[in-house]
Amino acid sequence: MNPNLDKLMPYPFERLKNLKAGITPKTDKHHIPLSIGEPKHTPPQFIRDEITAQLASMGSYPATKGLLELRQSIANWLVKRFKLDAQTIDPERHVLPVSGTREALFAMAQATIDSSNKKDPIVVMPNPFYQIYEGAALLADAEPWYQNTTADTHFLPDFDSVPEAVWSRCQLVYICSPGNPTGAVIKTDKYKKLLTLADKYDFLIASDECYSELYFDEKNPPAGLLQAANEMGLKDYKRCIVFHSLSKRSNVPGIRSGFVAGDAEFLEKFLLYRTYHGCGTPSFIQQASKLAWEDETHVIENRQRYREKFSAVLDILTPVLDVSQPDAGFYLWPKTPIDDTVFARELYAQQNVTVLPGSYLSREAHSINPGSGYVRIALVAPLDECIDAAERIRSFVNTIQIS
Repeated sequence: MNPNLDKLMPYPFERLKNLKAGITPKTDKHHIPLSIGEPKHTPPQFIRDEITAQLASMGSYPATKGLLELRQSIANWLVKRFKLDAQTIDPERHVLPVSGTREALFAMAQATIDSSNKKDPIVVMPNPFYQIYEGAALLADAEPWYQNTTADTHFLPDFDSVPEAVWSRCQLVYICSPGNPTGAVIKTDKYKKLLTLADKYDFLIASDECYSELYFDEKNPPAGLLQAANEMGLKDYKRCIVFHSLSKRSNVPGIRSGFVAGDAEFLEKFLLYRTYHGCGTPSFIQQASKLAWEDETHVIENRQRYREKFSAVLDILTPVLDVSQPDAGFYLWPKTPIDDTVFARELYAQQNVTVLPGSYLSREAHSINPGSGYVRIALVAPLDECIDAAERIRSFVNTIQIS
């Protein structure tokens, strides 16, 4: 077996399952799961209809590179959404459909890291983080370097704080904006700072932008890495790879459809890797995905539903918890008045509501675990359930304060 498998930590939800083991919550309240970032809004009817209409294509193997018409729709969306120059995004060279960004984020490290000649490669990643980044680095025989994102840094990476010795060994940087779990949004100037460092130290940037379409101000969507590169005049998007998904944007996590875009030289090699990896997206999923990337009406409606939930839930929780609306995304990241694992366990026991301890999403680095003392609350349930859960959380917090 690959010895690096022994370095993998249990996944956060496995740890949560163990935390809840042996607990029988009160039966007078139905369970409300707010731990997993799985959208519960009904998938758009037109996506479901198109999948049904295209099912005959399941009789053919899909090409790993994907359908040209899908890649063209994605390129058009990127140009419009991130204000890119249309001539700089070639669907033949700069776009590659993937079977969900989870597998692509993992595969990127496998295709990128060069551990030959004792180069001791480093992969820089935010902390807290999506655990795929860490597993990808470890199984690519690289060393994860955790960059703490705390309230002091506005939950954003501080690239100036990374030692030069780390940058000199860095081959890949994972960033996530809007952030999971904090919802913090990286601004264009910070992207530009990272691009300058990437040019100086010769590393690739993997920008996880899967929550980019869940924001509050319709006139101010979050910026992206390609947008920053375009503003800097980096029209070839060298060292830039962005990851986008329909899971959150269109409420279809089950169809596993996303894309990577950016550096054409990297994507040429990444396509070769994925051809061997065997991850072609089924053609009927690609046809439906094409329509999804071409339609914004359902996305606008989706954002409005999340706004309603944030407004209602924050009205209930802000009097009793240190919590505020994030920049974007669908997570709340409140501080807990007691240990985060105790908070999550006792909330489940007393109120039958499941949230995820923040310490399960982080590693101890630079003398702290930056997720400790927080919980992640995913506002994915229907509005009435989110309100019910918020009221139960408030009742639970009040019992802590009384005791």
